[in-house]
Amino acid sequence: MAIQSLAVFCGSKSGTNPLFVQHATALGYLLAAHNITLIYGGGNKGIMGAVANAVLEKNGKVTGIIPQLLTDLEHSHQGITELIVVDNMHTRKKMLYEKCDAAVILPGGFGTLDELFEMLTWNQLNIHNKKIFILNSAGFYDHLLAHAKKMQQENFLYDTIEERITIIDDPAAIIPFL
Repeated sequence: MAIQSLAVFCGSKSGTNPLFVQHATALGYLLAAHNITLIYGGGNKGIMGAVANAVLEKNGKVTGIIPQLLTDLEHSHQGITELIVVDNMHTRKKMLYEKCDAAVILPGGFGTLDELFEMLTWNQLNIHNKKIFILNSAGFYDHLLAHAKKMQQENFLYDTIEERITIIDDPAAIIPFL
């Protein structure tokens, strides 16, 4: 199935490595060039804002979903194609998953990991079967992936990591999957 919309889970902060924002921007350009709608958390700061602004810069479509609680904290992006304000985080995550055909995880904090693990869990439980990518910019997720391998080695996972996650090191590596 061709990907028409891609959820991007990432930080509302930029982090310390400039490559994080560079990769987010490059990914945004790729989405716009391939006419793929960005589905994301609705903020205008950090990596989250960088990917949305890149899509918009190339006249792409952006749907942001943000809970009322975060409209001020994450400075909801008023310039996107569609901004949906919801009641809570659970509704936000559910809607993000429903509106996307696949997801890519960029560097971020606890919220990003929450979204990654919920999506992985839903995949494992056959609630959905959407492709999940990790953009491992500058090895950001190396330790997390090593821990996932440990869970696999200790027989806590139902599938191999490779069956559930596609790991890429550069935004352009996602092109064959689009």
